Amino acid sequence: MAKQKTDPNYKVIAENRRARFDYAIEEDIECGIILQGSEVKSLRAGGSNIAESYAAVDDGELWLVNSYIAPYEQAKVFKHEERRRRKLLVSRKQMSNLWNATQRKGMTLVPLVLYFNHKGLAKIKIGVAKGKKTHDKRETQAKRDWSRQKQRLLKDHS
Repeated sequence: MAKQKTDPNYKVIAENRRARFDYAIEEDIECGIILQGSEVKSLRAGGSNIAESYAAVDDGELWLVNSYIAPYEQAKVFKHEERRRRKLLVSRKQMSNLWNATQRKGMTLVPLVLYFNHKGLAKIKIGVAKGKKTHDKRETQAKRDWSRQKQRLLKDHS
């Protein structure tokens, strides 16, 4: 068997695990994110949260709203705001597709994962999603429970 190399630069910083439960993700897009120096240092230290955040198209630009990046203690002069709006970088074609999805189809832009890619650049994966109803959430939970129970049964019999 071939040994799988692990990339030392790739690192997941924050994950929105609740998003897949609350929303039906139809597609996901990788976006760049404009950060200040103290924000990057804080992300490398691992202090962030994207659980309550969302993305919005405003004046032809994509913004990440209400994401939390912890303050970096060593930054005395050049501190950053913890919950400021951060600009996301996508192509014009992707921007028009996102705008069409949110304005015409009633979709939501939900951040899924914030990570450093293999080049060491901070990226965020945005999901184009539709909100689930309560019965859909129950159905998802029932499927998850059944698959877990099925795995247990297969493990016990073998």
